[in-house]
Amino acid sequence: MKTIVWKNSHAVARKQALARPTMKDDASLAEKVAAIVRAVKERGDDALRDFSAQFDKVTLKDIRVPQQEIKAAVIDPKLRAAIEQAKANIEKFHEAERPRGTKVETMPGVTCELHWRAIDTAGLYIPGGTAPLFSAVLMQAIPARIAGCNRIVLCTPPQKDGKINPAILATAHLCGITEIYAVGGAQAIAAMAYGTATIPKADKIFGPGNAYVTMAKQLVSQDAAGAAIDLPAGPSEVMVIAEAAAKPDWVAADLLAQAEHDTTAQAILVTTEPYFAERVKTEVEKQLVQLPRRTIAEKSIGESRIIVVEDMPTAIDVANLYAPEHLIIHNEDAARWLPDIRHAGSVFLGSWTPESAGDYASGTNHVLPTYGYARAYNGITVTSFMKSMSVQSLTQEGLRRLGPIIITMAEAEGLTAHAAAVITRMENKS
Repeated sequence: MKTIVWKNSHAVARKQALARPTMKDDASLAEKVAAIVRAVKERGDDALRDFSAQFDKVTLKDIRVPQQEIKAAVIDPKLRAAIEQAKANIEKFHEAERPRGTKVETMPGVTCELHWRAIDTAGLYIPGGTAPLFSAVLMQAIPARIAGCNRIVLCTPPQKDGKINPAILATAHLCGITEIYAVGGAQAIAAMAYGTATIPKADKIFGPGNAYVTMAKQLVSQDAAGAAIDLPAGPSEVMVIAEAAAKPDWVAADLLAQAEHDTTAQAILVTTEPYFAERVKTEVEKQLVQLPRRTIAEKSIGESRIIVVEDMPTAIDVANLYAPEHLIIHNEDAARWLPDIRHAGSVFLGSWTPESAGDYASGTNHVLPTYGYARAYNGITVTSFMKSMSVQSLTQEGLRRLGPIIITMAEAEGLTAHAAAVITRMENKS
């Protein structure tokens, strides 16, 4: 891990220190993904079977997973108990997020309201490549259910035997998901965006994925005939802020927990002590050799870095500049700095709060904005599966009071029909 001393770095060097891993050539990637999306849009299920054979090396007779297969999925009882407790925690937190609506009388006789409605059909994407993320089922299905979506569709890649990972099936069954399709990659996103003979069209598509999935989500969201998406995303990332009192082995473990996700994942340590940075480097090397996913983590760590700053306020400034997906603050007084954090997908306060807690079972959601999008986006919540609509109602007295204001503004904009819609009512003597 490269070490950067912040105060000795000029503006360009600082920008480079906070740069994300270079994405694949967008033009080339977009062209490949657009071809996949177009094929699914035009040929439907036939294209899905062709792409499954090409990319997943499996021949699928049935794209939809049979109900009996979902119900029969067997997982270790200890894992099932863990998933059930995580589900309870996630439900408890997300239930508290449910919007309650608003009703305000802005002036006598003028009432304004905000009502929330669930989207009709939610499309969930669950990665199943190097790590089948059954936890992503919990993070998407639970808020979708709480929001009240009429239909929830789940797509996930098949394994080499053509089956879906049993942990994904079992988790989906626990969450009440009955529509599961053995389709992955950009083709799954296209199928949910436009619909096929087998897979229904979704109003909005959710979930993380690789570069192809991310590009497909962007493309279909730009097509009026496609579907909306949850949020833009890039490679997963963590920023850890730690002072000298932190435990270097704990900090190293947090960095590696992110690095093992993917070769393009990014882990950054910000510390106030140069010697602490060296201790963390030593711990990273020590722990790295023990990881089953060492090859992946090693490449990711090789592109990650340590930034040495003068003090905690500067560390917080660096975090806000970076806008991390995950931000861990190892200090004992971590909560003190929370009001100063403006841009982060999810924050983990104190040394006893590893990112893994939010990834799996604390109750918060782990589908978060990456690649700096935390500056403008939040992670998935219950309202991600909903949309609001405003309602207003005026009494005769209310229009008498508000009418002259509307008329004045409408005439000033040259929209006389707008003004007439008010005038004709106000002149009505009946």
